[in-house]
Amino acid sequence: GGAEAVKLEGGVDEADKIQAMTRAGIPVISHIGVQPQSVLLTGQFRASRGKALDDVRKLIEDARAVEKAGAFAVVVEAVPISVGKKITESISIPTLGIGAGPHCDGQVLVTHDLLGLFTAFKPKFAKRYAQLAETIDSALKDFVREVNESSFPDDTHSYHLKDDHLLEEIEKL
Repeated sequence: GGAEAVKLEGGVDEADKIQAMTRAGIPVISHIGVQPQSVLLTGQFRASRGKALDDVRKLIEDARAVEKAGAFAVVVEAVPISVGKKITESISIPTLGIGAGPHCDGQVLVTHDLLGLFTAFKPKFAKRYAQLAETIDSALKDFVREVNESSFPDDTHSYHLKDDHLLEEIEKL
């Protein structure tokens, strides 16, 4: 049990932390581009990155810095296709794209987006392979209704004692 690696959002600014962790034997995967977990710290959420030349240069610099620091891979999130391709070509460690186009070494999607668990929000880059929100909502409503009606659990969803003597003794308690 336990974690097999740590994912750390950031590039150049986090390279020293990545280097310290990898030197201590902790595998690190970096995350550049849009960094959703950092929103709570920065208060800023940008829908995409890499649409200006300076931004592209910074992303490539970030990717190279985390590679040099010892990251074994880098997640590249919400950048134009050409930028995802350029980052992938600029480093030797694998890139995992999430909204970074088809040229990354691998692809990832958030499970909730892939399964359609949220109906109100879907990132531009996410493809829904199922629409489970309605199915789950319906199942939960059915469960609550059956519990409130006392039709669940019924006899088929309950355990029974087969020892009549034990049943009699329990009744005496």
